Amino acid sequence: MRGPDPGRGVDEFDAIERLLRPLSEGAPEALGLLDDAAVISARPGFDLVVSKDAMVEGVHFLPEDPLDLVARKLLRVNLSDLAAKGADPYAYLLAAAWPARCGWPERTLFVQGLRQDQELYGLKLIGGDTSSTPGPLTLSLTILGWTPAGAMVRRSGARAGDLVLVSGTIGDGLLGLKAAQGGLQDLDGAATAWLADRYRLPQPRVGLIQAVRSHASAAADVSDGLAADAGHIAEASGVALTLDLDRLPLSPAAQAWLSIQPERAAALAQLATGGDDYEIVLTASPVGAQHLIEEGRQAGRVLTEIGKVAAGQGVRVTCAGKELALDRTGWRHG
Repeated sequence: MRGPDPGRGVDEFDAIERLLRPLSEGAPEALGLLDDAAVISARPGFDLVVSKDAMVEGVHFLPEDPLDLVARKLLRVNLSDLAAKGADPYAYLLAAAWPARCGWPERTLFVQGLRQDQELYGLKLIGGDTSSTPGPLTLSLTILGWTPAGAMVRRSGARAGDLVLVSGTIGDGLLGLKAAQGGLQDLDGAATAWLADRYRLPQPRVGLIQAVRSHASAAADVSDGLAADAGHIAEASGVALTLDLDRLPLSPAAQAWLSIQPERAAALAQLATGGDDYEIVLTASPVGAQHLIEEGRQAGRVLTEIGKVAAGQGVRVTCAGKELALDRTGWRHG
């Protein structure tokens, strides 16, 4: 993990030694962050699950967001991918391209955020890369997790007759971005502050990992938007998913926002396509769905049935018994 960076007088090797090496917690696979690679020993009977997400300043987080929260969000959006795969978190690799504004104090704050959440979720840093950039702060994290061999939950397992469920609440990411940008003036301060926090600090559903692994037929994390990510399952599985927006689980803050919108169906469609919720949308047999709901309740996590799987293709969205035509299903990557 190395790369020269003259920005604001930061010696990159010194930064690795003093800031990042402690995050490896002495893990032998990290090799002290002194090499260009990590070595991961095979774990008999298990599969290593690997996922990666990148975040760019001004696209995935606001330029004024505190860097400790940016670091925690970076870890959490990747943890959300593992949760949807039914994989237990293990370790991560970090790549950071630092602009000139990010000197020692800014990087120290960033590492403090990594430390806080890697301790919370049982992770360790085992490698990566750093460099400088004339552009915005750009971050990429590769996360590793374990599942019993053959047990990873794919997008391709949904079958006709399954039910569609989603964890937590939907739409808070979209509204949280609006709140963080100073919008939502019609909501009270407590609601806007709560929504902004949900945008800046997602809650990956790691408490559902075992239940997802045991009972889901297919799953995806809700990052691009509920309708879009349900569409990924439909495409991979070769089936049709129908989502009932009247059953969309909403937070009290989102309910307050919905109550003042002139067109309820259009507003619900916004919430279902906004993205950045980092919940899990999944499918399961009717029996599996009941197990998921019950085990989720025991783990303190709400799962809501919101639709059905049938023969066909694509995603249909209904509200008040009528099908809605969506202009977009969610975020489209450039």
